[in-house]
Amino acid sequence: MSYIMVDIESDGPIPGDYSMICFGAVVVEQGLSRTFYGQLLPISEQWVPGALAVSGFSREETLAFRDPAEVMQDFATWLAGISKERLVFISDNNGFDWQFINWYFHHFTGKNPFGFSSTNLGSLYKGLVRDTFKNFKHLRKTKHTHHPVDDAKGNAEALLAMKEMGLGIRL
Repeated sequence: MSYIMVDIESDGPIPGDYSMICFGAVVVEQGLSRTFYGQLLPISEQWVPGALAVSGFSREETLAFRDPAEVMQDFATWLAGISKERLVFISDNNGFDWQFINWYFHHFTGKNPFGFSSTNLGSLYKGLVRDTFKNFKHLRKTKHTHHPVDDAKGNAEALLAMKEMGLGIRL
């Protein structure tokens, strides 16, 4: 099994009506050196200025990004080179990140290499420390910048720290 930490930035709350602007992925392993980054041309005329602002890009900049079908195929190819074993999608906010990645994979490539499930990093931590009010974010080393590779790396660092704390996980 290979855990892939993913973070996305979008210009709105849901895929299809709004667009995934960029995303990053990191293979969760020592060194965190295997990463993927994609910037995607918007698929919709709709966008929420405040949501887009989080990414740090202007609407004009996003209109020069790559075709989503090409980016998603490149991501699928990158993932296929990670492992022949099952790939596990994990993120800080999997309810948000997963919906975009899943929709984009199915829409642009016909299938999602992660299958039909995802894992929430925050929930793992809450279970590990047995307290639903605790937050894992203090375990990040890489600053949370809203660049998706930075954010995925920070979250992967937190997962590696949880393993050291006793989380039963095979990485």
